[in-house]
Order: sequence, then C-alpha cells, then structure tokens
Amino acid sequence: MTDPLNQLLEFLAIPSVSADPSHKQDVERAARWLGDRLTGAGFAVEVVPTAGHPIVYAEKLVDAAAPTVLVYGHYDVQPPDPLELWTTPPFEPTIKDGKIYARGASDDKGQVFAHVAAALQLAGNLPVNLKFLIEGEEEVGSPNLVPFVKENRRRLAADVVLISDSPMFAPGLPTLTYGLRGLAYLEVRLRGLARDVHSGAYGGAVPNAAHAAAWMIAQLKDPMGWIRIPGFYDDVVPVAPEERAMWSRLPFDEEAFKAEVGAQATPGEPGYGILERRWARPTLDVNGMGSGYQGEGSKTVIPAEAFFKFSMRLVPDQDPEKIADLAEAYLRTILPEGYAMEVIRHHGGDPVVVPTSSPPMQAAAQALEEAWGRETVFTREGGSIPIVADFMRELEAPVVLMGFGLESDNLHAPNEKFDVINFEKGIEASKNFLRLLPLYLKGGQA
Repeated sequence: MTDPLNQLLEFLAIPSVSADPSHKQDVERAARWLGDRLTGAGFAVEVVPTAGHPIVYAEKLVDAAAPTVLVYGHYDVQPPDPLELWTTPPFEPTIKDGKIYARGASDDKGQVFAHVAAALQLAGNLPVNLKFLIEGEEEVGSPNLVPFVKENRRRLAADVVLISDSPMFAPGLPTLTYGLRGLAYLEVRLRGLARDVHSGAYGGAVPNAAHAAAWMIAQLKDPMGWIRIPGFYDDVVPVAPEERAMWSRLPFDEEAFKAEVGAQATPGEPGYGILERRWARPTLDVNGMGSGYQGEGSKTVIPAEAFFKFSMRLVPDQDPEKIADLAEAYLRTILPEGYAMEVIRHHGGDPVVVPTSSPPMQAAAQALEEAWGRETVFTREGGSIPIVADFMRELEAPVVLMGFGLESDNLHAPNEKFDVINFEKGIEASKNFLRLLPLYLKGGQA
C-alpha cells in the first residue's frame, strides 16, 4: 500500500482552487483523484457533477445492523495569493521541520485525507458502514451542496456525521469542537456622483463617497466594541457558568496569543474574556473597503463610488436572515443624504452548539485520547461551517467536529502548513472512532 503521507503530498500538488475559473480542470482532477483512491479500497464511488464543481460521494456498506458514519470534508482550496510571501511554492508540497507546507495542507485536504487514509488502511475490516461526502466548493460558499443533501437524504442517512475542518486548541492537545458561530455577510456599495470629479473644481460642493463610507463604518460599533445595530443582541444566549469554568482550565496564554498574530492589544467587549469573545459573543468586522485613487503618487479626485464589506459572526439563538435584515435597516438610517446605496447579501450560516455528552462525542473523545495519550478537551470555535447546521436539520444526525489542525496553520494565508504528527495521529484517531462508535451507541464503553 502506498504510504499515506506520500499520497497526501500527491493530493496537495493538485491546485484545486475553486474560486479561480482557470483551475476548473484542476478541481475536477482532484475530485477524480479522490474517487480513484476510494474505488481502490472497495468503495462504490460517484463523482457527481454540479452546476459548479463536482461532489465526491463514496460508500461501503458492510452490515445493515452496524452504525453508519458519514464523513464530510472539502477538497477545494483557497487561492494562494500573494505568491511572493510563500517560502516554498504553494502547490509543490514541502516537508520542513515536521510540517507539510502547501495550500490546502490543513484546510482541508490534510484533515479529510486522514479519514480517507484510515479507510484505506482498514480496507476489508471496517467496523461500520462508511460514507464520504467531499465537496469542491466549500471555499466559495458551497452553493450546490445543500441542494444535493436535500435531494439525497435517504442516500446520505447516517448515525453520525464526522467532520475534520477545525483546529486543536494547542499542539498535542486533542480537541473536540462543540460549538460554531454563524455568519451573516453584507457588502455595501455607495454612489454619490455620476463620475469622479476634480477635487479643486468641485470640492466643498458635491458628495464624496469615500467620506460617506468611512462615516458609516464608524457608526457600526461604539469605541468599546458594542455593535450599534438595534436589536442585534436580542436573541443572544449567554454562556453558562460551567462553560466559563471549563474554558478557564484551558492552557490559554494572552501574551502568546498577541505575539502569534502580531497584535499590540486585544480590544473587544468589556466584561468578556478573549476566549468568550472569540467563541460565544457575536461580532462585526469590516473585511474590505475601497474608493477613489489608489495608485502611485497623487490624483486630486473626489470619488463617485465607494464600497465596504463586513461580516457578523453569530451565536445561539441569532438567525442570520434576521440579523441581515436588522443590519440593512440600520444602514439605511445612517446613510448620509445624497447617496444611492446597494446592499448585497453574501453567504451565511446558522450557529451551532452540540451536546458534549452524546455517545458519538464521547466515542470521539476516547478515540482522540487513545491517539494522543492525553485527555480530550472540549472547545467552541469562532469560525463558521454552515453545512453543519444543514446536516443536523436535513439528516437529523449528530455531528462530531474532530479537528487535527492548529490555529497557527496559516489557513487562507501564505505558508499554510499541517504538522505531520497531526496527520498521523489523525489517521489513528479516525480508526479508533470507527472502532469505538458501535460500543458507545450500544451504551457501553471500551
């Protein structure tokens, strides 16, 4: 059998960038590569075409009486730009100091392939029925995945959905994520003039879209970080005291956190610790903005147009559509006179919290503990995986978020990496979980 690490390096070398039309054939090649690996292990495989990029579906049903596990992941990756900041080429996987450097190494090729490698190693000795659903559009909002899930509920039926697209809390510390924040994302476009005009001839007499955008951005939050959108906090569920107590025992170092990202301060809502602000409080962050002349030197114009984009991370029980409605209504109240405004809603997702006491979560905790030799910790995650709520709603199955990456893996940034030890331990943990799940579902424990 081919070594799993070499297989992963081969997988990572395929530039499956879903957002770039020039890589469409590469995305399809990655889907076929995955399908070929699973076919060789005896899975029934279908590479399903969609209006965008293919979905790889595979199943191996060994016993009608055995539980069924559905593994979800994605094989598409973010664009590698800016290329000049990579120390090694993003699609020439390089192992250095025990780390694999490549685009997609941690997000999500390395993590999902740990489960594929576990299935390849178990081959004819699977203790459960195993299904894979691996998409090629996660990095562009998964536009075709939910329709596929809705149309294939019976085919995808499972006792648990297993996902590895999240981080461990610290190196060597096995971690299960039990909560994800939701997301609402808006883009605002302003126009105050028919065209850019001369700042000397027209200055002081016409609207300036850049000024308007800056002023509106400043009205979104107060100086302490409180979001000013009326009704924004109405449905927020406070964190339980036992959760705060659990998080207080985690090995979190604020100074190390600041050093990791190069921050001089950690601003945010007063009265909440950093972990609570990252995991269990809603946020609003401007993600991009632009207007006017941005080239070399000077150009004395008043810009006719401006734009800004902002994301709102949501917590239970905030509804993304309701929050987007509230935000848009507020934007209209703060829009300065003399501007036309267009509000564009981009992809979103519901927040999720799953019980840590469920049999699948307890099986996963033991599986990780056996692999790493340390007690598993439970954390929430500040990011969003919108499909998790869809799986829970459409398949009525519990979800286990078993992450093998690290916060420091440079996801979506240059020099993305994945520790070799985490890949190897991930394979071991995946095999452990498949072995332990039937015991836990029967009410027992290994």
